[in-house]
Amino acid sequence: MASPSTMRLTMEVGSDGVALITICNLPVNALHPTIFDGLSEKYGEAMARDDVKAIVLTGAAGKFCGGFDISTFARIHRTGDMSLLPDSIKLASHMMEEGRKPSVAAIQGLALGGGLELTMACHARISTPEAQLGLPELTLGIIPGSGGTQRLPRLVGLPKALEMMLQSKFITAKEGKERGLIDALCSPDELIKISRHWALEIASYHRPWIKSLGRTDKLGSLSEARGLLTMARQQVKKIAVNMPQYQACLDVIEEGVLFGGHAGVLKEYKVFRELVPSQTSRALVHVFLAQRSTTKVPGVTDVQLKPRPIRKVAIIGGGLMGSGIATSLLISNISVVLKEVNPQFLQKGQKMIAANLEGLGKRGSLTKDKINKSMSLLKGALDYSEFKDVDMVIEAVIENISLKQSIFSDIDKICPPHCILATNTSTIDLNIVGEKTKSQDRIIGAHFFSPAHIMPLLEIVRTEKTSPQAILDLITLGKIIKKVPVVVGNCTGFAVNRTFFPYGQSSKLLVSLGIDLFRIDRVISSFGMPMGPFQLQDVAGYGVGLAVKQIYAAAFGERNFSSNLTDLMVQDGRQGKNNGKGYYIYEKGRKPKPDPSVQHVIEEYRKRAKTMPGGKPVILTDQDILEMIFFPVVNEACRVMDENVVIRASDLDIASILGMGFPKYRGGLIFWADTVGAPYIHSRLSKWAEIYGAFFKPSSYLGRRAKSGMPLSAPSTSLQDPTRSRM
Repeated sequence: MASPSTMRLTMEVGSDGVALITICNLPVNALHPTIFDGLSEKYGEAMARDDVKAIVLTGAAGKFCGGFDISTFARIHRTGDMSLLPDSIKLASHMMEEGRKPSVAAIQGLALGGGLELTMACHARISTPEAQLGLPELTLGIIPGSGGTQRLPRLVGLPKALEMMLQSKFITAKEGKERGLIDALCSPDELIKISRHWALEIASYHRPWIKSLGRTDKLGSLSEARGLLTMARQQVKKIAVNMPQYQACLDVIEEGVLFGGHAGVLKEYKVFRELVPSQTSRALVHVFLAQRSTTKVPGVTDVQLKPRPIRKVAIIGGGLMGSGIATSLLISNISVVLKEVNPQFLQKGQKMIAANLEGLGKRGSLTKDKINKSMSLLKGALDYSEFKDVDMVIEAVIENISLKQSIFSDIDKICPPHCILATNTSTIDLNIVGEKTKSQDRIIGAHFFSPAHIMPLLEIVRTEKTSPQAILDLITLGKIIKKVPVVVGNCTGFAVNRTFFPYGQSSKLLVSLGIDLFRIDRVISSFGMPMGPFQLQDVAGYGVGLAVKQIYAAAFGERNFSSNLTDLMVQDGRQGKNNGKGYYIYEKGRKPKPDPSVQHVIEEYRKRAKTMPGGKPVILTDQDILEMIFFPVVNEACRVMDENVVIRASDLDIASILGMGFPKYRGGLIFWADTVGAPYIHSRLSKWAEIYGAFFKPSSYLGRRAKSGMPLSAPSTSLQDPTRSRM
């Protein structure tokens, strides 16, 4: 973020009498409180000067404004200082829209959030065609606070305004012109000139002097508006559970529809101020800032290294993961060599890639031309002859140690010296994978999540020998293919799978104690996970779980809960979604439904487990179930932080959200755990450990934090000392 000393507003008054006010707070001209105060000052000066006839508002460096400075929200959350929020009604409504001299917004690049709200308080908006416009405030747990809930419906109509706000959907200025949000389009070279001309024409009444807040022509009748708002409320109940800002936004819009724009603005500002310090906003602002910090890696991104271009990547294995990774690379214009062991597997892999691209096309993400271009960058191979000029190899075969070692031994000899040797393993120690190679500095983990062309997380795994250059190159590649890179240390399961291995295990433990598995799924889904642990097993398939079962048992010892439930499911002919029959029944075109016939498998599992006290099911509340599944996950996350597997606690928050579907509005796993409190989590785990065994035994890190009262996320001395890092 820019410091206050580098933030500035300039005002230049031309011989034509137009005051050009320019926002400068790079990179996106965010509305820091200093900028907001400066705008009020410049507008006051422009209104007072006799040589100023009209005002043009614009942004520096090809961007209008990216919205209110989000770090200010974080500062409010830390300090409770609500005085940091500007008086947006004074600026937008009183000084700009009701000012005695007209304002025109000259837009290019982007006008988002508070930036777009300022343009709507102007009397006209001129823009370049490709500029991005939107009100994404709901993604931060708040609502627009500078009149956006009132002016946007009056400019584009209620249906489009609801879509833009509730879905945080951006539109181009070209569409904005069609909708009535933008008054005229022009080239960047002509933008200021035409905006000045419009401003003077409005000042001289040769163009209408339009105040957005006073318009009602696009709101429709009262009954139509109420009908649209009722439908929106029903939709929000389904898509935004546990997120109060959505209903609050609709309440504020309705206020303006019923009682006029000025009444709506007053209610909007009141509700906005109430939502800023809310728990939901705290969580979502934390996630926003945490995601932007994952690529800040000490010793890698702060030592003046330059990323090397990666133009050609070889992928070994064309299965589900390999084909998904290939798809991500191809749509980002990176050439791919796909290697398989025989022509049949190669053809199958190529077909899966084509199907992935077609699927993206059906979603509207890719054009037909883009699909064809992507496929033209793909080349198949049955040997290593095409590997002589690749910049990176990504191994994506099954979780078999000897097979992976053999592959790495081969590619170490064949690939060029600069080539990065990456593995997509989800669990196996990288030192074991690369044990038989000489190029330890080039070996790195590129752990994608399935489906790889859709899931946004890229876990970058480094060993103690991995070079900073290789890490930087993979971070850069991750950004190019639109993934969120999180750099982690080398251990069994790395950060995500290691942290979450107790998630599936504790759910099976609860079933062994007599808890209904479908109830467990309902509780976890209600908490905000995309699906419960048993439906997740069905969807992910049973193969990976069975493959890593012994690896986890060997690595985690007494804190590993060994279960044969998946084995029994397979013996019963169940493969989850793969064959349409798991804990749930899967039929094409229908939602999964619980399979009552799975009960005999569950009964056999409980009989063999012999964990029910006295042979009777335990009685647990929904909160008990939630805590017994997630507190062991938090406990393992504490070990991950204690061992410096992650750089910072917030990296685990992002990894849990993007890799495991932890609800974003709860701020990620560690953020949520801190809202619960280490003392409570420690006491509950200690109690369960006495009853059920070492699986629940609290970690020493959790114990220290519970005793000291420090948040789990607070950096410790060991986390701050790079010489003690395992990475």
